[in-house]
Amino acid sequence: MTAPVIGVLALQGDVREHADALAAAGADARPVRRCEELDAVDGLVIPGGESTTISKLADIFELREPIDKRVAGGMPVYGSCAGMIMLAGEVLDGRPDQRGFAGIDMTVRRNAFGRQVDSFEAPVEVTGVDGGPFHAVFIRAPWVERVGAGVEVLGTVTEGPAAGRIVAVRQGNLLATSFHPELTGDRRLHAYFVNLVRTAR
Repeated sequence: MTAPVIGVLALQGDVREHADALAAAGADARPVRRCEELDAVDGLVIPGGESTTISKLADIFELREPIDKRVAGGMPVYGSCAGMIMLAGEVLDGRPDQRGFAGIDMTVRRNAFGRQVDSFEAPVEVTGVDGGPFHAVFIRAPWVERVGAGVEVLGTVTEGPAAGRIVAVRQGNLLATSFHPELTGDRRLHAYFVNLVRTAR
């Protein structure tokens, strides 16, 4: 079986780290900056970074409508941190002109855990991923305040002042986390997504 081709939206953010993690998990990972590159992939990762910048660049690179169409057509997408914000149907504390791809029926709050100085690490169990909790890295991260009926909550913070906050969700072929698995060397979540893409193919 050929490796699934998974793009990393290469407009801004930790693109290389996601590409390396996807390759280690058995995917053919490629950067996506143009429509023709998007057309060639089976799935897409929207990396962490700055969601308002990614939103603006998606318009500049004329990728918004093509990504919207692929999401509506069932293409698997995984968003981490800013990528989670880009996949949310509703964003709190975002800029008025900020637009995402609105794939997941959820409400997220930008910078919910605080500014850069409030970045932290915590264990997070993710439903469907074996091997114990993730050592989850949160950097100016969002959290999920509301999920629709079709959204599965996969993980919450289990300790500290943010205990109980939703930080990992899935709706169909769309996956999102508040944290950055690409920064830890733990490839299990990327492997989970690669398998999701294989199944969707």
